[in-house]
Amino acid sequence: MSIFKGAGVALLTPFHEDNTINFEELGRIIEDQIAGGTDALVVCGTTGEPATMTYEERKSIIEFAVKKVNKRIPVIAGTGANSTNTAIKLSQQAKEAGADAILVVTPFYNKCTQGGLFEHYKAIAENVDLPIIMYNVPSRTGCNILPKTAIQLAKTFDNIVAIKEASGDISQIADLAAMNDGVLDIYSGNDDQVVPILALGGIGVISVLSNVAPKDTHDMVMDYLNGNTKKALSLQLKYLDVIHALFSEVNPIPVKWAANLMGYKAGTLRLPLTELETQHKEELENAMREAAII
Repeated sequence: MSIFKGAGVALLTPFHEDNTINFEELGRIIEDQIAGGTDALVVCGTTGEPATMTYEERKSIIEFAVKKVNKRIPVIAGTGANSTNTAIKLSQQAKEAGADAILVVTPFYNKCTQGGLFEHYKAIAENVDLPIIMYNVPSRTGCNILPKTAIQLAKTFDNIVAIKEASGDISQIADLAAMNDGVLDIYSGNDDQVVPILALGGIGVISVLSNVAPKDTHDMVMDYLNGNTKKALSLQLKYLDVIHALFSEVNPIPVKWAANLMGYKAGTLRLPLTELETQHKEELENAMREAAII
């Protein structure tokens, strides 16, 4: 059984001016996401700035989200690390906090081999009793899960059930789909490739766009899965300028500014991330107005 079908939001983390977590605003954002039709909540993923958080902060966010959501939709916790032991510890912590599943990015900077990737995910799968979504984003990590490795992992371990594919390589994703044989759910990790990946058998997206357009991101996926491919395509194309602007600088710099523009108290970013540059602010605001987000 799939963890979810549709759009899972890669949720930002709102901060107070002193850079502490703004749980009140986080609760408001979560409620608005659920009201907007979001199908799953991903906390402590890249968009949530977990690299700047302590273990305690990460656990507190997961616990808060689990309590706030109260089983209405799945809560998925990002638990990746470039140390296998750290990833295991974070994954076990997510289990204790009540997460429904974990999102585990490939080890970053280390740039391990395919054999190393297999052993990394093997160790996590054997030590954590939760469904695992592998996260492939080589542009950020320098490490690429090849289709053969992903399928081998899914066939070997029952709790490795899905992959978030953000390689940007549609040919690679097509190869993955061709090898799949139903063992691995495929989620788009790129908002500008949702419909193409659905066309290759994907079942959803883990989305930055959902932070600012939850209903239409959900509809984009579900319209496609329900056979209304023309409407899904129209939504994909409608939001291309917004998507490009949301990635004009490294995520989550633009989406944090966009959320503030929408009236959320998303706050600042933790260093080394800094505020969106003026030119990119103007581009993002214009794109959001054109798409009727603001």
